[in-house]
Amino acid sequence: MVKVEPRLQFGTESMLAAALAVSAVSRSVNTSFLERHNGTDRHHNSRKVRRSYRFSKDWEIHNAATCFSMYTYNFCWPVRTLRQDTGWQTYRQRTPAMAAGLADHVWSLREWLTFPASVQ
Repeated sequence: MVKVEPRLQFGTESMLAAALAVSAVSRSVNTSFLERHNGTDRHHNSRKVRRSYRFSKDWEIHNAATCFSMYTYNFCWPVRTLRQDTGWQTYRQRTPAMAAGLADHVWSLREWLTFPASVQ
């Protein structure tokens, strides 16, 4: 039998409590969101699929592919469950970045790839 015990990896207990207090969907730590994200990440990034010929041999390339799939998903990919009802059977498509208030429109891939990067 396997027992899953969540533990805090990043931040503090007070930061976690504050995040849960303002959450619209959960009042406790829920691993289903993380598992859904991991499934979507594997779907968009074939380097992470189990038993694949597309595995990464170089960590930097793997990290770059992960960043590419993560940012294009969040800014360029409208998610059906995030759409907003605007009237009788009409909807405003939204990306995760739009839902989080980080973007005001669905970005095209060209727009995202040509956006000036900030290297830190």
